[in-house]
Amino acid sequence: MKTVLSLLFLGSFINSYSQSVTRNFAFKRGESLTYRVHYGFVDAGEANITIASDSVKFSNSPTYHLVGTGSSSGSFDWFFRVRDRYDSFIDEKTLHPKFFLRKVDEGGFIINQEYTFNQKANTVLVKRDGTDTPRNATNKLFPIPADTHDILSAFYYARNVDITSVKIGDLITVQTFFDEEIFPMQVKILGRETIKTKAGKIRCIKLCPVIQKGRVFKEEEDLLMWVSDDMNRIPVRLQANVLVGSIRMDLKDFKNLANPLAIEK
Repeated sequence: MKTVLSLLFLGSFINSYSQSVTRNFAFKRGESLTYRVHYGFVDAGEANITIASDSVKFSNSPTYHLVGTGSSSGSFDWFFRVRDRYDSFIDEKTLHPKFFLRKVDEGGFIINQEYTFNQKANTVLVKRDGTDTPRNATNKLFPIPADTHDILSAFYYARNVDITSVKIGDLITVQTFFDEEIFPMQVKILGRETIKTKAGKIRCIKLCPVIQKGRVFKEEEDLLMWVSDDMNRIPVRLQANVLVGSIRMDLKDFKNLANPLAIEK
């Protein structure tokens, strides 16, 4: 489930290429996106990403409070229990992260981390409480490139970048900080397709994140994503072949979108 959530957040990197965001047009407070996760033919669980309705201030700056959760269900929950949560507080104007919280509980393996970003100094302070093993407790400062995001803030920042000049075959790269290291993500633009969902047929941009084969995936193009071809730019479907099976993630429900969804009538 951790892998699924990470891929979902990384899915909108299609929009994040060497351009800066000047305003937020893609989302608003109260937005909620819910996804059904299938592992092969098994209904494995659910993932949700939301924007809280409240505004929390960091360093006297108002922020958006972003929340991503993932949980197993049914027979899969009995086999491998998952309860994951990610929180990110991003500056309301720049959409850059100020604070990131990661709480992962997967099959009894637990990780609790806090990332405090200093955008002026280009650093991030990582606190890890050592819940998994005491020796892993850390309090360490890492240098990061300018405009580096956590995986959750990157998703929302990416949705606001102008992509009118992107062409099929283009490779796009963005920097994120995850698992205490810089993680460069590349995405290849494949074209446009219409995806059938419970909400209707949605016009999408099809993309292929460039991944490292042999770790989670069998081949370099074993991951595909479809993002709505409108001003919301929300992930509609994720399809992945991993070393131990296949994962599919479909948009189940959405609420309080800032713009009309690209549904074909």
